[in-house]
Amino acid sequence: MRVVRWFKKEGSKVTQGEPVVELETDKVNYELDSPAAGILLKIVAAVDAEVPVGDPLGCIGRLGETLPEF
Repeated sequence: MRVVRWFKKEGSKVTQGEPVVELETDKVNYELDSPAAGILLKIVAAVDAEVPVGDPLGCIGRLGETLPEF
C-alpha cells in the first residue's frame, strides 16, 4: 500500500476513530482511523512511501513516552 497523505502532523492530538492517514491499494483509497486517543508522536511512513500491509505507519501515545525503534 502507499501513503497518500497524513491528516495530522507529529505532535497533534488525535481521538480514537478519527481519520489519521489516507492509504492507497491496488483497488481502493481509504482513510485509516486512529486505534487510540493520544498524540501522534512519530510518523514512520512518509507520504508516497510504499508500505507492506502490517508494517507500522506511525506511533500514537502520550507526550514524553519512549518510542519503540523502527
